[in-house]
Amino acid sequence: MALTTKQLESLEAFRSFVGSDEFTRGDICKFTDTKEHKRLGVLRPWFLLTDENKIDRGIYKFPSANSSETPCEVHQITPAALVEKAKEVTVPVTNLMMSTDIERMIPETFKGYVSWGHHKDVKNIIKSKIFYPMFITGLSGNGKTLMVQQTCAELKREMVRVNITIETDEDDLIGGFRLVDGETKFNLGPVAMAMEKGAVLLLDEIDLASNKIMCLQPVLEGNGIYIKKINRYIKPAPGFTVIATANTKGKGSDDGRFIGTNILNEAFLERFPVTMEQPYPATTTERKMVLGSMEKYGKVDEEFATRLVTWAEVIRKSFYDGAVDELISTRRLDHIVKAFAIFGDRMKAIELCVNRFDEDTKASFLDLYSKVDEDVKVPMGLEEVSEEKSEDESNVPF
Repeated sequence: MALTTKQLESLEAFRSFVGSDEFTRGDICKFTDTKEHKRLGVLRPWFLLTDENKIDRGIYKFPSANSSETPCEVHQITPAALVEKAKEVTVPVTNLMMSTDIERMIPETFKGYVSWGHHKDVKNIIKSKIFYPMFITGLSGNGKTLMVQQTCAELKREMVRVNITIETDEDDLIGGFRLVDGETKFNLGPVAMAMEKGAVLLLDEIDLASNKIMCLQPVLEGNGIYIKKINRYIKPAPGFTVIATANTKGKGSDDGRFIGTNILNEAFLERFPVTMEQPYPATTTERKMVLGSMEKYGKVDEEFATRLVTWAEVIRKSFYDGAVDELISTRRLDHIVKAFAIFGDRMKAIELCVNRFDEDTKASFLDLYSKVDEDVKVPMGLEEVSEEKSEDESNVPF
């Protein structure tokens, strides 16, 4: 093969980079990432991967001076000749990395979102671009994940969200080889991608993880990670940080409400400098949220919004006092508002959204709402359940 002067220069630079008469595919990958190759940029060393140059599995030699493959003849190669040579190349890829279509990962603004609680604290940490992992814990449906998403949306910061399960492992987080168009390529995982981009990494439901999550130890220390499968070191870009959300504090669920949550390694938890406890919002704040949802779904009823949050607040107080085993989350209020926008009936919307509870709890919740909102009635069939429960409670001897 005849090469130009610059191509010869690039080939010699590759030989000097390797420092021997033998090389591997990995050497080619490393060389193509060097400044020298990017400066020359005229030679793709993959043409050396021929049967004539192969010594052993994965090991090749540079052509000798007497070889017909030696690039000794120097002249300008025509475009047609380059095309014909490209067809002869047996390895059509220039690296082992799989490309991604993800270019911009800034969350969209959520219409009706109301900032509250730790929103300002989370915003200050993300805005500072200082690596400072956060652990946000609280009961389900109180807006932990949404708060992080909307903070990133407000600051125009890229965010990578990973939903953790007990099956999540290093291959899912850091990356692994995938079969693409009949070829095996390495695909960077969401953690490595967030580090490269300097994005916010959101580990959602972290307390569902197994001990395989320990692969993130160096990440939580703010250090880079070495990906041994492709012999590559990834250093976190400025602005990268980690935020984890969970319903527990990583100690498991004593009451069984969050079944599937696990006890996380103490060394892992210790790498989160701060833990933020997220409660349900105050009535005034939650009313703004409900009205925002109503505006989003196109059916605003201020009176219904007020009664909904009052109803939810009473149920939560009863839950904390141990009087009931279930509660109404802010997320469930949003579900009710959406059902109300569809059906236009307050009690039907509430009934459909509390059907997930057992009959006694469901009847109690509906009965309580009928007392908060005198304009509605408990559906037929549930009145008897509610009355029977009231009579049973009245017969308790204390």
